[in-house]
Amino acid sequence: MARRDNAASAAGRRSQRGFMLIEVMVSMVVLMVGLVTLLGVFALALATTQTAQQDMIAKQLASEAMESVITARQTTELTWDSVQNQSASASGIFLDGFQPILNAGANGVVGTSDDSGARVLTLPGKDGIIGTSDDVTLPLTNYQRKVLISPVTDTSGNTLSDLRSVTITVQYAVPRTSVKKSYILNGYISQYR
Repeated sequence: MARRDNAASAAGRRSQRGFMLIEVMVSMVVLMVGLVTLLGVFALALATTQTAQQDMIAKQLASEAMESVITARQTTELTWDSVQNQSASASGIFLDGFQPILNAGANGVVGTSDDSGARVLTLPGKDGIIGTSDDVTLPLTNYQRKVLISPVTDTSGNTLSDLRSVTITVQYAVPRTSVKKSYILNGYISQYR
């Protein structure tokens, strides 16, 4: 009977040996790879959230410029020939290349030579109300805008005199990095109101 007890206790010891050191190390490596991946996804989500405000501002600045091009076309004070870049026509009112974001000048159209004064965006403060003492001002010196108005051609290569392509590009640097981002808005404008 003693022999059976010894054999049973030896078999029990073999089944209760536990994990080997190599098994523990492999499981720790697998766990660490999963945690590092999760940390990377979290960091990417945080960076995307932090640039969301800059992306929204760029979108609004591009929309504002497109509205200015349409306003220039709608006004009776300007001719169709004026709704171009200065390099395309002697009477063109829109500046060429990237320009700083300035307040609209006397003509009320952004992106023209009479623009002046650096734009500042006013955001609500802790109380959530604009116009109170805790408002936050955000200078738009980090942004540049380009208005490109170009002729449109038909399938035969003939320039259509009553239609133009409008491309608005807003370029800005992402805070705390050297990465530049761009927001591009494309559209068409015709001479007919």
